[in-house]
Amino acid sequence: MNIYKILKISILNILIYSFTTLNCALGKGVNDPPNIVLILADDMGYGDLSCYHQEKWNTPRIDELASEGARFINFYVPTPYCAPSRATLLTGKYPFNHGLMDNPAPDATRHLDTAGLPLNEILISQLLKKEGYATTCIGKWHLGHQPQFLPTKRGFDSYYGIPYSNDMRPVHMLENEEVVEYPVVQSTLTKRYTERALKFIEKHKDQRFFLYLPHAMPHKPLAPSTDFYTPDTKEDLYADVIRELDTSVGSILDKIKELDLEKNTLVIFMSDNGPWFGGSAGGLRGMKALTWEGGLRVPFMVRWSGKIKSAQVINEPMGSIDIFPTLLKVAGINVSDQIRLDGKDMMPVLTESAKTPHEALYGMFGKEVYVVRSGPWKLHMKARTDTPDYMEEDWVDPRGPDGVTILGPYEQSRPADYPGLLSGDGPHDNMLFNLETDPGEQHNVAGENPGIVKKLTKMYQTFKKTYASNE
Repeated sequence: MNIYKILKISILNILIYSFTTLNCALGKGVNDPPNIVLILADDMGYGDLSCYHQEKWNTPRIDELASEGARFINFYVPTPYCAPSRATLLTGKYPFNHGLMDNPAPDATRHLDTAGLPLNEILISQLLKKEGYATTCIGKWHLGHQPQFLPTKRGFDSYYGIPYSNDMRPVHMLENEEVVEYPVVQSTLTKRYTERALKFIEKHKDQRFFLYLPHAMPHKPLAPSTDFYTPDTKEDLYADVIRELDTSVGSILDKIKELDLEKNTLVIFMSDNGPWFGGSAGGLRGMKALTWEGGLRVPFMVRWSGKIKSAQVINEPMGSIDIFPTLLKVAGINVSDQIRLDGKDMMPVLTESAKTPHEALYGMFGKEVYVVRSGPWKLHMKARTDTPDYMEEDWVDPRGPDGVTILGPYEQSRPADYPGLLSGDGPHDNMLFNLETDPGEQHNVAGENPGIVKKLTKMYQTFKKTYASNE
């Protein structure tokens, strides 16, 4: 290791220590920091849950979680695909700021095979661990699969899961940093991840814990367990996977209740981006990989019994950039003067009916900012297509399966399974939509609102200028 890397890591360790030993007013305001359970679904659409008006299948346990806390209907991720979104979740920063703008992949270019969240970035897991939390990551990581990027090097005491998407080769299971299974039986993933999570909660019931549970499903290849697989209704394979995830969430809620931890456990459930073929964008336009609402708006709910009022439906625009600062607040950790965060604490919105603290939220793809959301308005600075480039016709992954799955063909995308709206004006640059009256982004109203276009364009330019040094 060269002297530069040694110096960089040493400085990082000093910063983490200084952050977590501050005796500040913010920290003094938290008397009993909660346990934290963060459950992340992979490629789950805005309309995939019955509490978000899905009618083909039911998700009673996730609906229960929503009814016992707050459900957001305007919650955004910064990118419509995996890794940058996940990095934002754990750092509280936009991709331009945290530095991971691509999906690491072992079966792609060398650049992507060696990519990862920069080592000088501080994750929520590192700060919580310094505060005495037991920490674990169970499931899909996707912030870099080379040894230096793995969860056990980023503040997690333990890790169990596939370190990237379940369609990337080789699909192997890691226990901490060692390969323990290949090929992976994907139909048991949700069940095994859930069992691991339950054991972790039981083991650490008498100390504060942080459980990060990023599930593999419903990312393709879809693979429910035998208890949920309904082979006679092949078209409902997606529903089988969702029902198993719902049961998984229910099992975790039951364990928390059994151990009398409900009043001291904050539970979050959300998705990393919009749906792929077969899912539902809930009447929104677009899908995963696109910057329409169907790619960037995701289901999000949070419960903290006794702290967050139940049965809330919150309309204020917030985003995954806000989870990091919110968890810091409830854990009594203040880093406001030492680390640059893009997110804001959500607790005033959750507990005081406050308005969103954001003047605007931004959506991007790669190194480009594509959309600005401010109030009811959304401006598309750059055009995106309505479909991923290679999905014009029925498409089957030519590589064949790597691992044991039940999906046949292995991975298929059909126009009939498109998850969002395909209609509407455009696409072209500088399109403006009023999401309050037109959530499906059907009618471009830029011509009637030049002042709004000018205002949001200025926000975009300021945002780009702020992050120009990080591109």
